[in-house]
Amino acid sequence: MGKGIVKRWVFNYLSVTVLFLVLIIFTAAFAVRSYYYDGVKRHLKSLGDEAAASYSQRESDFTAGRVWVRSYIDAFDRTESVDIAACDENGEIIYATSGAQDEASGVIVLKKESEDETGFHTANLTSGEKVMCYTVVVRGSDGQFTAALTFFEPLTNADSRVMVAIIVLVAAAGLLLASFVIPALLFMRTIVKPVRELRATAHRIAQGDYETRVDKMYDDEIGELADSINHMAEEIKASDSMKNDFISSVSHELRTPLTAIKGWAETMSVGEPDSVTMNKGLGIIINESERLTGMVEELLDFSRLQSGRMILAMDKTDLLAELGEAVYMLRERAAKEKKHFVYEEPEAMPPVLADKNRLRQVFINIIDNALKYTPVGGVIGIDVRQEDDMIKVVISDTGCGINEKDLPRIKEKFYKANKTVRGSGIGLAVADEIMTMHKGSLEIESKEDVGTTVTISIPVLDSEDEKIL
Repeated sequence: MGKGIVKRWVFNYLSVTVLFLVLIIFTAAFAVRSYYYDGVKRHLKSLGDEAAASYSQRESDFTAGRVWVRSYIDAFDRTESVDIAACDENGEIIYATSGAQDEASGVIVLKKESEDETGFHTANLTSGEKVMCYTVVVRGSDGQFTAALTFFEPLTNADSRVMVAIIVLVAAAGLLLASFVIPALLFMRTIVKPVRELRATAHRIAQGDYETRVDKMYDDEIGELADSINHMAEEIKASDSMKNDFISSVSHELRTPLTAIKGWAETMSVGEPDSVTMNKGLGIIINESERLTGMVEELLDFSRLQSGRMILAMDKTDLLAELGEAVYMLRERAAKEKKHFVYEEPEAMPPVLADKNRLRQVFINIIDNALKYTPVGGVIGIDVRQEDDMIKVVISDTGCGINEKDLPRIKEKFYKANKTVRGSGIGLAVADEIMTMHKGSLEIESKEDVGTTVTISIPVLDSEDEKIL
């Protein structure tokens, strides 16, 4: 991963920076070259224009003009840096400064067909030295061609200065690039190293090591990511523990009725049991079978919810009828367990849009929980009221209550606050999801050793809902 990030940074950013610096160097080098070459040109042009102006002030014929050219070249005192070569109209050198006669053969360029008889060009001497040339034509008073004077100056000095400037520019660019790259690489190391550790930790977590944790190096986004991974590991560990508890609990819940069914079936199959034993055994087998069926249905509902396959058969529903059915189903059990129901059914409530079977399932689940956690002699109270456009069913008990630290997680799947009471730990999660699918809610308030209150809210059927039906 680290190599991938560095490579991506090099290609995406460093290459652009290097290209930008190269363009700057080329642009600056061209500007420096132009500056020094323009200086040479200005120097040569001033000499050429001076010579042309000096000759133009003379009234001269061809012979006198040639004599003037020779005298001018002989008297030229700047031969340390500039030489002159004079040629005839055919481009043949007729005279040159001392020592330049043999070297100047390549510098003569005549523009015979051009009105501009002056101009710059670069050329190479016979020695190979590169020079800048400026040519000016002088004519006699009658306009007759006298000679073409070419002033030429070596570009060695200018090129040397340009090279020095380029070296300086490259060195400066190298320092600038180093000042950018080194801190960037150091900074990237502060990212790549913890990212590698995060990857390694995530891999260990994926392999099932939920105890592993990331050391938080920095208090920034990377640190927040480390905290998130550590939190994720804790949550996965807790979820895995709840899953294991759930499997253990369900296994125990399934084994208990199966043991009872098997035991009574074996008892009834031995000899000829009397009618009392037969009836008792059949009753237990029926009750335990119903209990098994309920657990299987609960597991199936949970599976459907998890996979998004639960479909509600929504219809106009009498909430009081479904609540009354749930109370009727559990009232006899409450009486057997010596627990008291307190429920006065209201005269009427507006209808709701609901799946009546699922709504009844929620009521049964909540009332069943109230019975399980309420001791002998306790009270389960049920109250129904309308608040604005919501109908609220409040089911309260005087049971053991829920610890404050467990309350926020009580509706999580597999979570059981009280592991001493039978149950799979998914009933509340299923009920809460069903109410969410009904655009309602399931809220729990509880105080340990005092009791628990569950409020089930569902919206009243409105005109828009009726149009759907």
